[in-house]
Amino acid sequence: MKYCKKCLQTDTRPNIVFNKFGICPACVYFYSTREINYSIRFKKLEKILTDIQKNRKNKYYDCIIGVSGGKDSTRQALWVRDKLKLRPLLVCLSYPPEQVTRTGTRNISNLINLGFDVEIVSLGPKSWKKLLLNSFVENCNWAKPSEQALFSSLPLAAKRHNIELIFHGENPGYQLGDMKTVGKNGYDGNNIFKMNTLGGGSTKWMEKAGVDKKKLFHYSHYSKIKKNKFNIIYLGYFWSNWSLKKNGVIASLHGLNLRLDKFSNTQDIKGVTALDEDWVIINQMIKYYKYGFGRVSDYINEDIRNKIINRDDAIKILEKYDGNCSEEYVDSFCKYLGISKKFFWKIVKKFTNKKLFKVNNLSRPVRIFKVGIGLNGK
Repeated sequence: MKYCKKCLQTDTRPNIVFNKFGICPACVYFYSTREINYSIRFKKLEKILTDIQKNRKNKYYDCIIGVSGGKDSTRQALWVRDKLKLRPLLVCLSYPPEQVTRTGTRNISNLINLGFDVEIVSLGPKSWKKLLLNSFVENCNWAKPSEQALFSSLPLAAKRHNIELIFHGENPGYQLGDMKTVGKNGYDGNNIFKMNTLGGGSTKWMEKAGVDKKKLFHYSHYSKIKKNKFNIIYLGYFWSNWSLKKNGVIASLHGLNLRLDKFSNTQDIKGVTALDEDWVIINQMIKYYKYGFGRVSDYINEDIRNKIINRDDAIKILEKYDGNCSEEYVDSFCKYLGISKKFFWKIVKKFTNKKLFKVNNLSRPVRIFKVGIGLNGK
């Protein structure tokens, strides 16, 4: 286990590759942006959009943006409409009533009140629950089917409405380090299904889980409809000030409802992440046990790069808060899936990285690596 020489990203993130100087891809990209002329990039985006618009088939919408109502999607929608002067159709994948939060529904309502058209996709609850349980037991990642449905919903909506252009926010290859998602250039999003959690977007595992193939349409990988040519673009590539904090501030100024729970329960030190449902907090805790970093790391690393916090103080915060998750979220998750907490922790501990954590039957896994250093200084 090694840490980036600049920030506190570990080399345990799936698909990440540090350069020969021991620096993570996110830091390499961040420091390279200091030399970028974003006015030129914006003109490039305008040229791309002009070319796309020549073949536009839909008379009412120019593009599609996937939204949860959170900070990133709210800012994207505003920027596309107000800066690019486009008319976007917003597509939201709705969670079941037991999972969605009041904050999440209020934030979707906020987008509607801001003047956007929002198309909501709701999936069959029985199949949804079966897939969540199977993915949790087999992968210790309940979110895999929901993420697959989320990222499939956009090209499926694009096909349905004859819209060629799809916008995403950050590039997970450059801005997070998942290098398998990198496309032919910095804004090409056509490899997004190569993200570690999506695993290529295949639905075969869902069929093996006992879900009828006819019920998996909304989980289908967009390559299955590749005869429809889409332009999938990462907007973050064209913004000089894309950041978790900046997106949160701008979205809040436009009516975003924030999370009220203490960040010691959620790992959300900004209070603006995963507002639409609570169980992603569980997944972030599990990510911490699998790889040695959680949501707090993602925030802190960005703050280190922006010189908001120094590395030593960041280490103290990670030691105290990374991987935290309140028992109430575990309780509600277990109740929804119909499993005991004993079974829940059995699965979590099965997938916990035993090189990074000490596992016993009496407590949650205990960290044995030193934040900022690794294992035995290695």
